[in-house]
Amino acid sequence: METVLTVDRLGKSFKDTRIIRDISFHVKKGEIMAILGPNGAGKTTTIRSIMGIMYPDEGSVEFHNHTSKEIPRHKIGYLPEERGLYKNVKVMDILLYFAELKDYPLKKAKQRALEYLKKFGLEGKDQVSIEELSKGMGQKVQFIASIIHEPELLILDEPFSGLDPVSQEVFKDEIKELAQNGTAILLSSHQMNLVEQLCDRLFLIHRGQKIIYGTIDEVKKEYANFKCTILGSHNREELEGMTQVQRVEQNDNVSTLYLAQNVHIPTWLKQLPDNLEIQELRIDRVSLHEIFVDIATGKNLMEEGGISSDAE
Repeated sequence: METVLTVDRLGKSFKDTRIIRDISFHVKKGEIMAILGPNGAGKTTTIRSIMGIMYPDEGSVEFHNHTSKEIPRHKIGYLPEERGLYKNVKVMDILLYFAELKDYPLKKAKQRALEYLKKFGLEGKDQVSIEELSKGMGQKVQFIASIIHEPELLILDEPFSGLDPVSQEVFKDEIKELAQNGTAILLSSHQMNLVEQLCDRLFLIHRGQKIIYGTIDEVKKEYANFKCTILGSHNREELEGMTQVQRVEQNDNVSTLYLAQNVHIPTWLKQLPDNLEIQELRIDRVSLHEIFVDIATGKNLMEEGGISSDAE
């Protein structure tokens, strides 16, 4: 698949503070790639460097064969984390304004705007001013503004923030459809469950440096060890004494056993005590959310096995 965006050894400092260093990744046509990290990790600096809002001190950004200052901005769509639309302007006028900024034909833009307003449940709102819309409606309008010109690369910074579950599903479906039609998408979000459902690959950044880079499956297989969740009344010490159990967490009648790397599940299950109360039992891998929290809080489970910070 054709590579649309290439970020190579990006570095940026503000005064004496190093914000990002040696950031490298790529996004392919039709791919959804997540850029993740806790607040202050360097995600926004990376995105702004890609967009040309600021220029990196080191490294390069390429869009197809165009280098940083030559990138055709009209082929890129951007939904910033900090939302901002002119409050006293009508919805259709603001959408056509954004289309005109991207040199997109206005007749075609108006047709696309009406189609998207209908798709997002905003039919008949084209002549309503932005200040009359709810926060969620305004976010939908800004999302439409970011894709009205049919961008080849779409950068979404926290697109689900503040949306109700129904609107989240609408956004998810549209993001998937855009990718299926060939749009390369770089997505930043703190909602790990949605990242797992949507993204093909992820780049996890912490303290300005790469921690994890790979496909969702690679990350889950190489980093996310298995865990066993059991519903029933249990003695914690007995569970902690089982082989290949690294730690145990209990919440009411639910015990979660975090298992060592490379455990053979069928063999491990045979050692469960005969007297163990099991109302329900589930084996799955540690979630992306748990991996994220582990890294953000410095629990250092990565040192116990799993994907390394040099993984490609």
